Amino acid sequence: MANAPAAAQAVALLQLLARHAEPMPAATIARQLGMPRSSTYHLLTVLSDAGFVTHLGDERRWGLGVAVFELGSAYVRQAPLQRIARPILARLVESTTHNAHLAVLHGRDVFYVIEERAPRRPSLVTDVGVRLPAALTASGMAMLAALPGPQVRALYPDRASFVQRNGQGVTSLTALNSELAQVRRRGYAVETESVSPGFASVAVAALDHNGGPAAGIAVTYPADEPPAEGLLVAAVRSAAADLSRRLGHRTRLAE
Repeated sequence: MANAPAAAQAVALLQLLARHAEPMPAATIARQLGMPRSSTYHLLTVLSDAGFVTHLGDERRWGLGVAVFELGSAYVRQAPLQRIARPILARLVESTTHNAHLAVLHGRDVFYVIEERAPRRPSLVTDVGVRLPAALTASGMAMLAALPGPQVRALYPDRASFVQRNGQGVTSLTALNSELAQVRRRGYAVETESVSPGFASVAVAALDHNGGPAAGIAVTYPADEPPAEGLLVAAVRSAAADLSRRLGHRTRLAE
């Protein structure tokens, strides 16, 4: 058990970063954990090499890395999330008469874990087990918009991080942040023909007990037959709020 103290320190460091909305300087991390600075830097380097933390050089701060989100996604992909979400999506399909699906973030991708197909509606590329670039999908944009800005920067450190499909998709962090700002203002994400020609989607993020994006719920419909947007958005929002409550999220009341 010689490595147990180091493992405990690594867990404590990750928990500390998770409790803060913004990345932290190494000196602050060392002070709050009661660790020598040299030990803190060594631990940060080890965790950085494994992808669990990332160093924002311009700010001289450390934040959670992509591997943390991959672990979180791996957890919510398991059966508990599917059992909770499936009846919610079934009701969403019944009320909208369009296909609905649930996806989780996996690094810069979304991973589809549930597809509920409406009667006489065509199958879609967003089938169970499919991965797509998050920035191209409504579900992915809804979840990315729920992340802190520094975590989005960690996921998209350079232009090579971006992917286009069907000639669509942002190609820079500036453009992505602009799109995410619109998602936050609206409270939902939309995409039109960036995933599949002829189809559009509306999505809302479901939040976990920490307020992080646990999953994205989306409804997809023919782009040339758009349903009443207000009613569709309300239905997707209601489904996401229901799933969020079941995952332990509690909405803070305005003071």
